[in-house]
Amino acid sequence: MQRRPIHRFTGRPARPSGFTLIEMVMVIVILGVVGSIVAVFMKRPVDAYFDSARRASLTDAADTTVRRMSRDIRKSLPNSLRLPSSGSPSACIEFIPTRTGGRYRADVNSAGSGDPLVFTAADTSFDMFGLNSALPADQQVRANDLVAVYNLGITGADAYNLDNTSAVSAVAAGSLANETKITIASKLFPLASGSSRFHVIPGDEPVITYVCSGAGTSAAGDGTGTLYRYVRTLAAAYPTPATCTVPPAGTPALAQNVSTCSFVYNGSDLARNALVQLTIGLTRSGETASLYHEVHVDNTP
Repeated sequence: MQRRPIHRFTGRPARPSGFTLIEMVMVIVILGVVGSIVAVFMKRPVDAYFDSARRASLTDAADTTVRRMSRDIRKSLPNSLRLPSSGSPSACIEFIPTRTGGRYRADVNSAGSGDPLVFTAADTSFDMFGLNSALPADQQVRANDLVAVYNLGITGADAYNLDNTSAVSAVAAGSLANETKITIASKLFPLASGSSRFHVIPGDEPVITYVCSGAGTSAAGDGTGTLYRYVRTLAAAYPTPATCTVPPAGTPALAQNVSTCSFVYNGSDLARNALVQLTIGLTRSGETASLYHEVHVDNTP
């Protein structure tokens, strides 16, 4: 018969060490109950954190999108903003951007010097008041840009039809101090500006289009649309699109998860500012960040 071990100090039989199965089961049960209670208290703060992060991300994306569009629209050529002929509100808007603007010399000075822009015959150069080199780098006139004079957006004075535009071939020192000579393709501009103003259209971005494609909400509560910004080529007899044009494949997205998208252009008044209304809604996991923004546009040519 096996004898129980004797405790070395007390001389009594030693008690068995370790845990019984019942004790282990009780510990597991207690830990499970405590864990469940802690999880209940922790779930709400954790969910609130992720909800706040998602709302902040949506709001930031919508705000960035609206600000980008607003910045572009404010620099549009007067009377060039337009929506498709299908009506307003629309899911797309297009316009001709400008790089900069200036004043052209309308006549020679008292000494008979200077190179004015002529409106009675085709002209190939004119002097701009001010130094092109003094402008910020992104606003300087460059070769291949387009000069537009007195754009009214009507037949005979419409930059979309190239009625009042001419390509820049060279930029050099002007005939007089503090002036810049701009050489252009031979052009008879139809109308002179009352304030001798002209605008410069960037040659690398002659037309900008913003278009929302597939806006809506999926069964999972996510926006299904995409907002694109893409550049189009300006050519003669550029028609007003009947509907929103789908951007070319590979066009990068400006915003995704778009659930609502609406652009409204409240007319053109040659003596006052026009108004563009932008409404963008981004939806993710059932939550929507919707922004409404108004952009005032100077339509004085």
